[in-house]
Amino acid sequence: MKKTVFLGDSILLQGYGTVIGDRLSDVCTCWQPPRNGCFTANTLRLIHDCRSQIAGADVIHFNNGLWDACHLFDDLYPDGIFTPDEDYVRAVCRIARILSHMGKTVIFATTTPVWNHPEIVNEEVIARNALVVPELEKMGIVINDLHSLIWPKYKEYIRDDDHIHLTDTGIEAAAAQVEAVVRAHL
Repeated sequence: MKKTVFLGDSILLQGYGTVIGDRLSDVCTCWQPPRNGCFTANTLRLIHDCRSQIAGADVIHFNNGLWDACHLFDDLYPDGIFTPDEDYVRAVCRIARILSHMGKTVIFATTTPVWNHPEIVNEEVIARNALVVPELEKMGIVINDLHSLIWPKYKEYIRDDDHIHLTDTGIEAAAAQVEAVVRAHL
């Protein structure tokens, strides 16, 4: 049976990752680490730690971006975005390059929007997606545009209690799109 690996932040871990294994069980085994990928640097470490589980995958689907887009210290002084744009693009491309050597097809899911989040600015998320997607496409990475899926229905798809994580309806919508993209590349 074919193998699919999922890496990412809580949009995976608490979101579509909770149901994607069942949705794809007829065509592949699915594996994802039990911990959050968080920032791109943390995902790089996670890839290192989980090499044996990732190696040989037919499809590797990953996302990173929400943690990197945080303004973590702006309450102290205007420090700016946690991972500057150039560093973010470089890190995501590095992750994609490494994963390309570990599996047959690599899919990047764009960073999802937030709903009036105190530390993340949607315009910055949109701009970063626009910066990283063309670079990944040049590398032959498949793009799964979760941002465009969630954005038009963000009040339905994003929880209003934390402004970042997906509702049950949002999880199902994201999982359906992830499933379709993965199936198309198995």
